[in-house]
Amino acid sequence: MFDWIPASSYTAIHYHLLLIIALLITFHALIFEIDDEQSITFFYTLGYLVVIVLIFYMGLRPISGAYFGDTETYDKVYQLMQAGATVKIEKDYAFNYFMKFCSRIIDVHTFFVVLDILYILPCFLFSRKYFGRYWFFAMFMFLCSFSFWSYGTNGLRNGLATSFFIMGLYFYDKKYWMYFWFVLGYFMHASLVIPVAAFIISGLYKNPKIYIYIWLLSIPISLVGGSSLGGIISLLGFEDRTSGYLTNKAGVADEVGYIGFRWDFIVYSASAVFMGAYFIFKKKITDPFYIHVFGIYCIANAFWILVITAAFSNRFAYLSWFLMPVIFAYPMFRYKIWKEQYKIFGGILFIYFMFTYFMNVLK
Repeated sequence: MFDWIPASSYTAIHYHLLLIIALLITFHALIFEIDDEQSITFFYTLGYLVVIVLIFYMGLRPISGAYFGDTETYDKVYQLMQAGATVKIEKDYAFNYFMKFCSRIIDVHTFFVVLDILYILPCFLFSRKYFGRYWFFAMFMFLCSFSFWSYGTNGLRNGLATSFFIMGLYFYDKKYWMYFWFVLGYFMHASLVIPVAAFIISGLYKNPKIYIYIWLLSIPISLVGGSSLGGIISLLGFEDRTSGYLTNKAGVADEVGYIGFRWDFIVYSASAVFMGAYFIFKKKITDPFYIHVFGIYCIANAFWILVITAAFSNRFAYLSWFLMPVIFAYPMFRYKIWKEQYKIFGGILFIYFMFTYFMNVLK
């Protein structure tokens, strides 16, 4: 379907199209009121089109390790499975057995489309449930997040695991289903144990000030002992793939996993901590669900800060970053906060997207 697009331009086209949508939302926010039926109908229709096209555009990407990281590796394993070769499965059982099953009935391109349906659909359902007629604004914040594209084209198991966590939050009021999706996400990629542990901790201790203190303390602790923390934390029992990221067994970092203390990423992470604190303490948002998610984000992000100097630490950053759209959008479309709320949201969304655009296109 998209064979005519060169692999070298594929990702850039994606971000350029997102820029156009971000500008549309921003201009609509400046011109129309939030309850304007014409504007709502436009984005309601556009939203479905964007979701469907993105699933196929992402899933039918070229098989290229140069431009899509692990896509080529997954393709090689898939071809081995299709050829009947014995592939030993020792971890990430849900993903690998699902991959083995699919290799018997569909080709690799269809497999990637299926994976991206599973990746994108939870965000869509979550947005529809919690944001109603304004669902596309929240959905777009998921789509334009810094690493969303990367984890749908490169870190596929990580991406699926975090999307299944979002699916768990979709069933927040149905605990058995919620934990089912958490467990399934864990067996997609074991690193999901970090946000699941953060979910449990922030559910037991419901004081949001504690979450902020934890996050703030992680920065000086990492500055002082960051170089040794990766090795120490790897001894806590994470399975080999996860601990390998911390101890750099692979020897190299991936496309955004630069080694070193990344102040730009700290600032990016801090934006969600600041916004969450602003909504909770300044605007008096006492919604238990929002406070719980804010706690998950702070704790999981603090874990990443502790291991920020390790190679592949971006894999742990995403275990909190995937919740940033919820931290930003949930209060703005569930509560009346500002007089010109739609306009302010448009500005916030555009700034949020421009970080993504700068880091992936302009930098």
